[in-house]
Amino acid sequence: MMSPGAELGAIRLSKPVIADLRGGVFILEKTRFMRGSMLRPITVFAALLASTLACQGAALAQAPAVAPAPANAQQDPDEVLAENAQTRLTRADYDADIQRLPAEMRDEFASDRKRLATYLTNLLVVKTLAADARKAGLENDPVLQRRIALEVDRALADMQLRRLEEAAGREFDAKAGQYTAKAKELYLVDKNKYRVPEQINASQILFDFQHHTPEEALALAQETRKKLIAGADFNATAKELSDDPTAKTNGGQIGWFTRDRMDPSFSQGAFDMKNVGDISEPIKSRFGYHLIRFEGRKAAELRPFEAVQPKIMADLRKSYVETQRDARTAAIRLDPALKVNEPAIDALVHPFDPELFGAPRRGSVGPIRGDRDKKGAIAPQ
Repeated sequence: MMSPGAELGAIRLSKPVIADLRGGVFILEKTRFMRGSMLRPITVFAALLASTLACQGAALAQAPAVAPAPANAQQDPDEVLAENAQTRLTRADYDADIQRLPAEMRDEFASDRKRLATYLTNLLVVKTLAADARKAGLENDPVLQRRIALEVDRALADMQLRRLEEAAGREFDAKAGQYTAKAKELYLVDKNKYRVPEQINASQILFDFQHHTPEEALALAQETRKKLIAGADFNATAKELSDDPTAKTNGGQIGWFTRDRMDPSFSQGAFDMKNVGDISEPIKSRFGYHLIRFEGRKAAELRPFEAVQPKIMADLRKSYVETQRDARTAAIRLDPALKVNEPAIDALVHPFDPELFGAPRRGSVGPIRGDRDKKGAIAPQ
């Protein structure tokens, strides 16, 4: 039977190297999202392959390992991570390609060996296909050469933007003391932004309208309340009777919440309660009838400046960096010395015939003339 990596050639994989790539990293608890960018990564082809060839990650995971390197060995950029008959994938290849990810995501990405193996396999596929293309002479195609040049431009532009952002960040940090007064001013003029609203702690038993008619749910809630008033344990009863699936594990405990977090009817009933341990009458919401046990209350409070100062300073830093970056790109778009070849741009525009796509005709779209305005160097009229 053919092994998972057979179609890629005789792959040799340095498993200790991949383990080293994952060394010293941690898994973040919160989900991170890649920031948007006007610049496409240089390895767009690799991203497309990743979605269709993910199953080939087993090729690296199961390929024969080479002898492990000493644990304290210095990382060699030319060290081979994987190879086949056509190409080699080195540590330098990986280090360069991983730069496409924001710096704060790289450790998290490399914390999963299966994900890392899939990533490296896809990168090896790209390099192998590229080697095949060179062998076929495709790199001499003029259109492809222009595409490659544009991808290089995009990568360089992305690096330059990162360089500008890093420089702006250092500028802000050097003047951080000056911005402390600004942070204090922002705090004082908008204190409500830093006010923590009133919160309560509660538990509930739900009789929902999916399993019961409204009349049945109300009757069950009333009957259950009588048992609770008579001394039945609320959490045990919630585990037994509540239609909230989480009650099986949390005993109906909701925890602390603000008024706007819940269904309006539920919040109104809960926030009207006064004494810890009180059990509400059945409260109807759009989900069903609830029995609520009041567990506690926290009054609204204003967070002190010292508690919110780091967040305000982080926001100011982000705004400063974005302003510096946007100033540079705006200078390019609004350059008064920019020359625009209007006839050539008009020649790129093709009228659209909606009938070709089965859409009702509303009139053809005429040429769009380019002109400079405050939004950019070339904008439609």
